[in-house]
This record gives sequence, C-alpha cells and structure tokens, in this order.
Amino acid sequence: MALFEQKLMWARSWTLPALLLAWASPAAAQSEPPQDAAAVAPEPSQVQDAAAVPEAPQAQDTAAVPEASQAQDTAAVPEAPLAQDTAAAETQQAESAQAPEGDAPLATEPAAGEPLVLEPSPEVVEKRFESVVVGTSEARTSGSIHVLKPAQLERFERDDPAAILQTVPGVYSRGEDGFGLRPNVGLRGVNPDRSKKVTLLEDGVLFGPAPYSAPAAYYFPLATRMQSIRVLKGPSAIQQGPQTVGGSVEFITRDIPASESAWLDVAGGEYLYGKAHGVFGASTERAGFLLEGVHLRSDGFKELDTVGGNTGFTRNEWMAKGRYQLVPEGPVRQTLQLKLGYSDEDSNETYLGLSSADFAAAPLRRYVASALDHMKWHRTQVVLSHELEAGGLAVTTSVYRHDLSRAWRKVNRFRGASIASVLADPTSARNAIYYGVLTGELDSSSSQDALLIGPNDRTYVSQGLQSIARWTATTGPLSHNLELGARFHYDSIRRLHTEDAFLMQGGQLVRTSEPTYTTADNKDSTHAIALHATDAIGWGPLVLTPGVRMEIIRSASRNHLTGTESSGALEVLMPGMGIYGALTRELGLFAGAYRGFSPPAPGQPDAVLPEKSINYEAGARWTRRGERLEAVGFFNDYSNLTDICTFSSGCLNDALDRQTDAGKAYIYGLEVFGEKTFRPGGGVTFPVSLSYTFTRTRLREDFQSADPQFGNVRAGDELPYVPMHQLYATAGVETSWGGLALSAFYVDAMREQAGQGEVPPEQLTDALLTFDVNASWNFSRWGQLYLSARNILDEQVVVSRRPYGARPNAPRAVIVGVKLGI
Repeated sequence: MALFEQKLMWARSWTLPALLLAWASPAAAQSEPPQDAAAVAPEPSQVQDAAAVPEAPQAQDTAAVPEASQAQDTAAVPEAPLAQDTAAAETQQAESAQAPEGDAPLATEPAAGEPLVLEPSPEVVEKRFESVVVGTSEARTSGSIHVLKPAQLERFERDDPAAILQTVPGVYSRGEDGFGLRPNVGLRGVNPDRSKKVTLLEDGVLFGPAPYSAPAAYYFPLATRMQSIRVLKGPSAIQQGPQTVGGSVEFITRDIPASESAWLDVAGGEYLYGKAHGVFGASTERAGFLLEGVHLRSDGFKELDTVGGNTGFTRNEWMAKGRYQLVPEGPVRQTLQLKLGYSDEDSNETYLGLSSADFAAAPLRRYVASALDHMKWHRTQVVLSHELEAGGLAVTTSVYRHDLSRAWRKVNRFRGASIASVLADPTSARNAIYYGVLTGELDSSSSQDALLIGPNDRTYVSQGLQSIARWTATTGPLSHNLELGARFHYDSIRRLHTEDAFLMQGGQLVRTSEPTYTTADNKDSTHAIALHATDAIGWGPLVLTPGVRMEIIRSASRNHLTGTESSGALEVLMPGMGIYGALTRELGLFAGAYRGFSPPAPGQPDAVLPEKSINYEAGARWTRRGERLEAVGFFNDYSNLTDICTFSSGCLNDALDRQTDAGKAYIYGLEVFGEKTFRPGGGVTFPVSLSYTFTRTRLREDFQSADPQFGNVRAGDELPYVPMHQLYATAGVETSWGGLALSAFYVDAMREQAGQGEVPPEQLTDALLTFDVNASWNFSRWGQLYLSARNILDEQVVVSRRPYGARPNAPRAVIVGVKLGI
C-alpha cells in the first residue's frame, strides 16, 4: 500500500491539462524523484541507447528525441553540428545516462499540507515529441515541418482531424459532415477533395485504403487516440509519397509504456455525444504491450424531415501493440514489434444538402429523400516491424496489410434531373416538382422523378514491405545523416455500384418493382516500387539536404461490365534540395526546391499525364525554449495540374474516377506561425499561438472538365476551395490544478467552382469565424474533469455545396468528460 501511495504521489501526466497517469517502476518509486527535467531519459521504445551515440550540440539544446514512427530509435542518428561548444552537450548526455528509465515521475515531494505539483516539464515534452527529418531537428530542418504534440492535441479535446490539422499553416479543409468522418484536407492549395493529394501515414506506413489505385481517403484514424501529428511540406516531402505536390500528414500512435500504465477517458455531451477511450500497457526489461480502444458516437445534429431519427454515427477503433527485444544489448541490437488494429463505422451520412433558401431558414434541416442513406465499413490492420541498431546505423523494416470493406447507400440522382441543378434553382417550373419530391411535399408522379438510391460497395487492399536505413558518418569537416528508403507496395479497389428506383409516397420512400441496376463493376490495382535517398550534410552553421525520390508504377484495370482491360506504366524521378543556415543560436534561414508528383489512377486514357510541379519555399525560423516564430513563402509551379472526378465533388457514372489534365497553374502564398509559453513563475504558464496562411491560385490554360468544380475553365481562373486568408489563434493559462484555453478560427469564403472576378452567391462558401473553449480541473492526483465547448457562438454558415446542395458546419456543442488513472 505504501508503494501504491508513492506512485499516486509521483504519478504525473506528460502533458497538461490531460492527467494520464504513468506508473513508475518499483526502483524509481523508492528513489528520490529527479529535480532536473533534462535528466529524464526517454522511453526505451523511442531510444534504446541514446547515450551510445552522442548528438551534436546546438544552441539552447534543440537536439531532438525522435518519434516512434521514425524507426523507433532514430536518436542514434546525430544531428549535423553547429560550430558551438560541445561541452554542454556532453554534460547533458552524461546527465541523461544517469536518469531512470521509463516514464519516471518528475513531480517533487510536496511539503505537508501542500498539493502535489504536476506541472509538466516543457523540456521533456518538447524533446520527446520533437521530430527529426533526416537526422535534423525540427528547429534546423531545411523544410517546413510542424508537429502537434500531446499538450496541443489535448488542450481542446477535438475529434475532427480536419479541425486539428487546420491549426497548422498551409493546411486547408472543405467541410462536409461536421464530424470529420471523411475529411477533405489539402496542403498549400492542392485539391482538398477526399484528401487524395496528400500522403497520409500512420507510424510511417501508408493508411489510405488504396493510396495508388484510389487515393480518395474514405478512412481516417480517430484523432483522439493519437499522441502526436506531423505535417511535412517543402523539400522534406520527397521522403514520403506517392503524393508529393503538397506534402504529407503522419499520425503517431501511442507508445508502449516503459512500466505499467492504465487510464480511462469518458465523455458525454449534446446530441447524445459519447466517448469511451481506454488504455492499458506494461513492460518488462525485454518485452512490452499496449491495448487501446475507442468508442465514439453521436445521434447527429441534423433534423430529418417527417420521419425524424438518428442522423449521427458510431465509430470503434482498437489497437494492440507488442514489442520484444530480440537482442537488447551489444554492438548489434534488435527489436521486433507487432501492431494490430480493427476499426468500424456505422453512420447515417448523406451527400444531400439544402437549397440556399432552406439553409437560411433552417441550416440543420435534412430532406426526407435522404432517410435511407447509410454508411457502414470495417477495417483491419497488421504491421510487423523489425528494428536493427549497430553503432551509427539504424534500420527499420516493416511488412503491412490493411483491408477495408465499405458500403455507402445514398441517394444519387433523379432519373430525369440532376439534384445539384434542382437545388440551385428549386422554384423554376421544371425543378419545382423535383424539389417537392426531395422534401416529401409532393408524391412522385412519373418515372422521371423517381429517386435512384443504391450502395457504392467497395473493397480495398493495401499491403507492402518497406525498409528505412539511417546512417551517421563524418568526412573531414562535414557530418552526414543519410537516409535510404525502399518500399514495395500493392493496392487494389473493387467497385460494385448498384441503384434501385424509389418513389416518394406520403412523405416516405417506396421501392419500385424495377430490377436493380448495376452502374459500376470494376477492379483497379497497382504495383509500385518507391525509392528515396536524402542526406543532411552539416558544415558549421549550415545544413544542406539534397534528396531524390523515384516511383516505378505498374497499374491494371478491368471493367467487368464492358469486359475491357487496360494497363499503365510510369517511372518518375523527383529530386529536391534544401538548405538551412544558422545566423544566430536562435535564428536561421532556410530555402528549398523539389519536384512535386501525383500519379494517375489506373484505367485512365493513354493521353492522361501525371501531376507534376516544381515547388519552391524560403523562410526564416526563430526557436528558443518555449518559443517559435516562422514565416515561409511558397510558390508551386505546375507543369500539369490534374483532377480526378469523384462522387464527393458531384461526378456520376461515366465521369466517375476519370482524370482531367488542367495543364499549367500557379499556387503561391505566405505562411506565418508563432508560439510562445510565458512562464511568470509559481507553476503558472500562459501558452499562446498564432497560425496564418495567405494563398493565391491561377490556372494558366483553357480546358474542359466533367467535374462540376471546374467545368469550362479559362486561363486566369482561380482554383476552387482554396481560401485567400485563414487564421487560427489560441491563448490559455495552465497550472497544476488545471487549465483554461480559448481558440479562434477564421477561414475566408471560398469559390466552389473555378473562375475569376466576382463570384455568384451559389458558387461561394461563407466566411467562417468560430471560437472554442476548453477548461480542465485536476480534482485529485488520479483524475481530471474537463469541459469542452465547440463553436460557442453557434455560428452556422455554408461550408460546402458539393455535391448536392448547401451543408453547414457543426453547431455549438458542449461536452463534459473525466479522465481517470488506475
């Protein structure tokens, strides 16, 4: 019992305000807690033997402890040195070598009658989650990189991945369901539709259903179970592909704890929102495991006409990790790790929106024509990884497989009219009847106003083998941090789309006796070999990072309806170069250029070309303990910008999944980011941050597209769904007792169709300004109560009219939760 009490006294969170308890080892529990935060060693899962390979120094100690996704032990790769005094780094290394292992407690013993101080150590948090790109820390990388650490993710308890990612400059999103079930995310002006132009990873492995064959991301992991998120732009993007035109987003899952750890997060709120999130893990000297499960639900905020009912969703995700150190000590150390995952969703989601007049009157209304719309899917995941360390060499090899099966039954169209055109002008003589059928106010009177509803049934496979090697060497005055990567990947998508005819009768949908009609029956598949090499070359205050990526792609497509087959072959080389120069210990300049690339989907005509661009960026970065200020200008020069027609953009049947080559285009802008934590003393901190993005776009050639987002384009038109201005700001106060944080998000109005000059109201989203607030109270040493209020002013605007009518952002919602450690 005495040991239990000591663990409760010393148990602490890595981040505030979340109080996620980690149990110290018995040895640590009987020793004095460390007073110097810098003396705390990272978890074995991240650094097996960081002291074995000293990291070259940097001013005010910005050397990074890398994240698990980067071979779990890239700390063995030292950073290219600045010409500074190395004594400080050697001293720090010696201190770290003496630190206890694992999540050792950092709180000091309280005096009699005083509360336990659970203030997190910013040095430990920043080092533990600071990212490393080719052995170069976040502060000194030659590309644009942003890492959302645990404190930032937990500060507002958000579930929507798009809302989280938009806190990073240069990241845009097109709203859809209000929950973020299928986010539409773009980087630096690329088309955000289904996040198909962004490389998406979980722990370094592609997680898209079929990243090459069908890059539309109909699956996104639950953000609430991530311990950090990393966004790469600029020259660093060539390390991760196949999409390199904008950059990459990587989700980092929870590490296996160094000692026994368990906690539970339970929350509930408006619209019958519910969350249950549990974690349990433990480790011995050679083995460890982690079990994690999340259940998320809501009855939905939209109100279904006539019939009423649930318009929400339920989602479940389970993850199990196991690690075993095959060779824990010696010149060559080896570790084996297995990750298993299962996810599913059951949601009553639809593509059907509202007319502008109906939206103005009741933005949360939903037409009865969508009463049968329903999405259901399940996904399995297996990743087996082997890690090898030998001196300055670290090699991680992973074999992976993901399977996703989904069926989305939804209203697609009228037999005689386009739903989008009906909602754009519902009062015309021709459209009034169709509009009456959509709303249930009129019964169907002919086969032309029959609604065609059916499931888009799709099965995806994504599997492969990848290996990443990182090696450290010195040649004369130059230090090298070399990364070599190879991946052999296969993915496929099988589509079976059918439709049934329904009539509106008495405000309800009634199926006709017509036979089921098959609209698509095909399979696309891709084999791809991806190779990349980068080297961070350090010379005094300079870090030069040349790199190159190669993609070798072979695709095949078979249409079972027509009996036709086609194949494709593509090889592309993507070079890049970045440079960072330290002007002072805090201030540095960086610049870079690289070739962007996005592959065409299988089954495209021979004349279709891949998307290609030359992307440039240049900026300045100031970093110091608790401070960061960065300004970056970017210019993306497209020799061929492409668009793939999808259901979510409004395409149907013959146009579906067809690519259009838009030719030359410019996307350019400015990104500004700043954050600082004020520490007046007394255990009180004031974190503030600001993120701003300015973007302009220009299509430089005339072309025609079946995608409603483009249509007939003239040279000089601007791209759709790219806001000119976007701003995010936060301010908060945090103590050992809890915290209070306020955020503001503003996004400018966006075109919904390519064009120039004044935008017709029906082709423009509304500008959006929302405020969120989160408060937390550490009511004991083992628990925390939190309150999260989203969109506190209940601002309701049109965030999208694609594919069928106006849709709103999520309304105000208040959520109360409790976190417990046992």
